[in-house]
Amino acid sequence: MTEPFDIVIFGGAGDLSFRKLIPALYRSYCEDKLPASSRVIACCRNAQEQSAYLQHADEALQEYLAEGEYRTEAAQAFIEHVYPVELDITESGAFWQAMAELLNEYRQRVRVYYLAIPPAIFGVCCQNLAKYELVDERSRVVVEKPLGYNADTANAINEEIARYFDESAIYRIDHYLGKETVQNLMALRFTNVIFEQLWDAKSIDHVQISISETVGLEGRAGFYNEAGALRDMVQNHLLQLLCLVAMESPHKMKASSIRAEKVKVLESLRPMRGDDVKRHTVRGQYVAGNHKGKLVPGYLEELAEAQSNTETFVALRAYVDNWRWARVPFYLRTGKRMKQRCAEIVIQYKEVSHRVYDRDAGALAPNRLVIRLQPEESIQLTMMAKDLDTLDMRLQPATLNLNFSDTYKKFKSDAYKRLILDAVSANPSLFIHRDEVAHAWAWIDPIIDAWQSDAQDPHLYRAGTWGPEESDELLAEDGFKWFNAGEQH
Repeated sequence: MTEPFDIVIFGGAGDLSFRKLIPALYRSYCEDKLPASSRVIACCRNAQEQSAYLQHADEALQEYLAEGEYRTEAAQAFIEHVYPVELDITESGAFWQAMAELLNEYRQRVRVYYLAIPPAIFGVCCQNLAKYELVDERSRVVVEKPLGYNADTANAINEEIARYFDESAIYRIDHYLGKETVQNLMALRFTNVIFEQLWDAKSIDHVQISISETVGLEGRAGFYNEAGALRDMVQNHLLQLLCLVAMESPHKMKASSIRAEKVKVLESLRPMRGDDVKRHTVRGQYVAGNHKGKLVPGYLEELAEAQSNTETFVALRAYVDNWRWARVPFYLRTGKRMKQRCAEIVIQYKEVSHRVYDRDAGALAPNRLVIRLQPEESIQLTMMAKDLDTLDMRLQPATLNLNFSDTYKKFKSDAYKRLILDAVSANPSLFIHRDEVAHAWAWIDPIIDAWQSDAQDPHLYRAGTWGPEESDELLAEDGFKWFNAGEQH
């Protein structure tokens, strides 16, 4: 069992806290991973938030936990671990002093400071932690994306945090890396010779990595219009998934070895500048459309602005210029207000080199490995097999399906739970190092610069679709099609 610890959530009354962090800590409690005297200290902006916090936390558990997870007795016992406090992060004074006195009741305890707050106040928050002597060798700080808007701002934020915390104590979170299917991707690659022998340009035709959302701005209009899909999703989530697909085997499954291999991938990404950006990227923006029979507004309507060039959709073609992946295209795609919510990695294999069956046996489909991260977590392998419903020699694709929730009856994936407990245990292997952030921005910044200098409007697409037609054309140029969740392929 983990030793008792304190986790302090700055932004404790925010959406992330209620939607993700509080449910994750409840699950930790239910699995006996929140020791008896551990405390969840939730920072509230005012006395009103503080007084209503425990009730709102209980309501959040009922709303955001999966069916059957909420149990009244367990929830009440968990809530006893939660301590809402009033705190103005940006001002030192009586509230910070009260926080210090609360934490110093257990001075030798591991402390995790979770910054679920805007990056603009990361620095002042860390400064006040140091001022009140709340940073020691057993302290860690967890920071959420976005970490800046470009390489310069990301570096400035990292420098601010580094004044008060060593790099070994800084945990940059990307919740996709905490998903069990992502962990299974590495297990699949590095413990099965059948896959590792077929994981290179000789066998793989192309790779698709897609994260699609059906939601719009969800109260993030100000941030999103400044950031856009490239900064919000590609720079972190999609590039991290690309790294895990493309990386070489680490020497050991430890943080430094994994980080070294991911950095090599980021260094090998073929730069895109000028005309390359026009040729290999597509940016889109949704207009009003139909989603599940309901009319939903367009981006500009949600934003309440007459004009904006911010992209809500990005598709791009990337290349990893190294020995293993030479000339294999990696197609990355993300967008809001799309047809389905899904995150998946598709490994498309090459066709067989020689056809031994006659044409009347049916068309041959190449093998495909689909690693789905959400909404369900599964791994599917499509291969050719005989149609057993006929005596004739007919071939058809058959899919081997490992659905975690079906196979593992007690399986309840929670990336935030895993990552919080890893931070408590000082295990940084699933977090992002400062070097990775720098290399990712070095690749992304020229794309942003080219878009801004071109000043071309994003391609429009209707809400409830798979994005603009130009995205399909990007793959059609190479003779490929997007693998869309829920559709026949």
